[in-house]
Amino acid sequence: MFNESTKPKLHIPKTKLEWGFDTVGYLALATMFVVLIVNWSDLPAQVPAHVGANGQVDRWGSKWELLILPVIGIGLHFFLFVLEKFPETHNYPANFNEKNAVAFYTNSRQTMNYTRNIINVLFTYSVIEVTSLALGHDSSLGLLFYMILGLLFIVLGYKIYKTFQIK
Repeated sequence: MFNESTKPKLHIPKTKLEWGFDTVGYLALATMFVVLIVNWSDLPAQVPAHVGANGQVDRWGSKWELLILPVIGIGLHFFLFVLEKFPETHNYPANFNEKNAVAFYTNSRQTMNYTRNIINVLFTYSVIEVTSLALGHDSSLGLLFYMILGLLFIVLGYKIYKTFQIK
């Protein structure tokens, strides 16, 4: 049986899929900031602060509230990035051992990676749509928002399933 101090520390290279997710995630973060910087001076003082499930704005707030998602996004990004770097600190089922450590670590690290980068895309899409609404363009979070959110839950469900498949 392993505890925090006895779990092996292994260096397992990232897969091409993880590098791909990282690329998309970093591009999304950069896009979120570029959209805000480019449009900041054109934004009205009051912008949509919340869009309901029906796609309608149900709360307005200061344009400074648009910075909440990027700040939360950066915080989540770095928190999950650190967790991704140290899979030996994650919790594992009782069947964790030296023979399956690589499989558990890889699966757990990928879960952090995919989650982090899908959240980056989701937040970026939200900022783009809210900025577009604030500028008077016909826009709503719509189907794509729910598809990205659905992808996040599908990936999480799949990775949990994969955890139980490791022997």
